[in-house]
Amino acid sequence: MAIDLGTPENGCLLLADISGYTEYMGRTELMHSQDVIADLLETIVAAIEPTFRLAKLEGDAAFAHASVETINPSMMLDTVETAYFSFRERLRDIVHATTCPCDACIRIPDLDLKFFVHDGEYVVRRIARSEELTGPDVILLHRLAKGTAAERIGTAAYAVYTKATLEAMSMDASILGFIPHTEHFDGVGDVEVFVQDLTVRWAFEQERNRDFVTSGQAVHEVSFDTPAPPAVVWDHLTDPEKRPLWQMAVTDVIAVTEGRRGVGSVNHCMHGPDVIVEHVSDWRPFSYITLRYDIAGVDSWPWTYQIVQSDDLTHVSMRIADPGDETWQAVGADMSAGLEANARNLADVLESAASALSATESR
Repeated sequence: MAIDLGTPENGCLLLADISGYTEYMGRTELMHSQDVIADLLETIVAAIEPTFRLAKLEGDAAFAHASVETINPSMMLDTVETAYFSFRERLRDIVHATTCPCDACIRIPDLDLKFFVHDGEYVVRRIARSEELTGPDVILLHRLAKGTAAERIGTAAYAVYTKATLEAMSMDASILGFIPHTEHFDGVGDVEVFVQDLTVRWAFEQERNRDFVTSGQAVHEVSFDTPAPPAVVWDHLTDPEKRPLWQMAVTDVIAVTEGRRGVGSVNHCMHGPDVIVEHVSDWRPFSYITLRYDIAGVDSWPWTYQIVQSDDLTHVSMRIADPGDETWQAVGADMSAGLEANARNLADVLESAASALSATESR
């Protein structure tokens, strides 16, 4: 048997664990319950990749990791929340679609989802044709799944981030609204963590209004297909460090507001010494983002960037809303040319990113 001992790597470890699994499986018909769990695990894996790389499925959980070079705070938080939203939406769809009266189908709403995230060191060992992550931090992550965070916040839907994770990514738990908690494990001692209530995020997601420029509302639209997956496209659309790689004349993007990027964030989009104020008015990770600009004499001019996955390609659309009055007649030609140049640049950058991702996955 060939064993690759591997070398230590630093990165972010993630465990997505279905809540209520043991009771659900013990009290329901095996054939249907297994199908339901398999469906939900597929939904979870699709949502966390490729930000995280799946290491293995563990019955009711998906264990994944991301190298320190590929993960950033916004992508980590967006991936966790998007995976939870996808899980809840799929759970709802299954319930609505089934007419089966068996216990496995009736008790589907009893299931929920929790996450555990820890920044640490691990070794990727390749044994025969399988991959295994080992190390004390891997063990700690799995022990967190047996902790008391659920009792601390009173819900089965939550995300636990270790203090090491927040420190590694320079994240402020108080700004993020995370709840401090301490777990204690024999042989390890006290582990400081911070807990996010995902039921609150889900409720907010359902209630907030959308701000979206449709094709019919757009005065100019540019689209292209890319082999890069939606999460990679999203990262390039939203990461301030990546935006100057493809946005024409943009030299820097400076965050004005504190905390994580999202609805309400304000940025200064720098064009050399010139500043364009940018407001994030809608933020739907891996789906679309709408930015409103104070530009060309227009306050809060909306532009939407949409991502749609189709088979092996991702369709990217960039749309400018009609600003009204005579503004478009005055600046439309320049805006259109700039948007088309940005689309070409982004397509090239994403092509390179997709190639790099493919090379990494084939190792």
